[in-house]
Amino acid sequence: MNHLPRLSAVLFDLDGTLLDTAPDMVAALNALRAEEDAPALPYEASRAQVSNGALGMLRFAFGDLPEERRGRLHQRYLALYAARLTTGTRLFPGMDAVIGWLEAARVPWGVVTNKPAHLTDPLLATLGLRKRCACVVSGDTTAERKPHPLPLLHGLGMIPAEPGRAVYVGDAARDIAAGRAAGMRTVAALYGYIPPEEVPERWGADHHVAAPADLPALLTRLNVETDSPCP
Repeated sequence: MNHLPRLSAVLFDLDGTLLDTAPDMVAALNALRAEEDAPALPYEASRAQVSNGALGMLRFAFGDLPEERRGRLHQRYLALYAARLTTGTRLFPGMDAVIGWLEAARVPWGVVTNKPAHLTDPLLATLGLRKRCACVVSGDTTAERKPHPLPLLHGLGMIPAEPGRAVYVGDAARDIAAGRAAGMRTVAALYGYIPPEEVPERWGADHHVAAPADLPALLTRLNVETDSPCP
């Protein structure tokens, strides 16, 4: 494997980009609906909402709620989800090979997610990924969350890596906005959790990939073609 000297790091969003967490997040949502005497929601429609986080999924499942009930359901949803955190969650097909490829090429990789650390850390640890990450930044690691660039800049500082030579891969508009604001190259993961009304081509990403297996060729091309940091 050739060393890739121009890439300083590749960072990934977690849900819908690195990991397919939808099986467990949707199962927890439907378990909550059952407790509330509501029927289960279709899997594919619920899957498309996962990147919006717990509160976004609650809004999808229950609509706008009074603050007290929303808070109660939020806490109950998190408990149900934590109880089955890795029951069905796996790396997306082909992502293990991407991680291996990056490690063989000596390109640091890490995770920047809006998921809270009390869920992120055990999830990555159970799947054997935590110690392989050059950085892990959760939704409560910094004072800001994506789409603010601070979490990404914090992660790059942990490596350390130059933003202009780093890449961020995500499956939501907030991911692309955060990456661009941080001065990174951005890649939209079209295989992720994208609601049908979303148009990823309008997010302003530098590149798009249809599957994780497309990433090595893209990163190699960026490395070869780029002799200076991103503007």
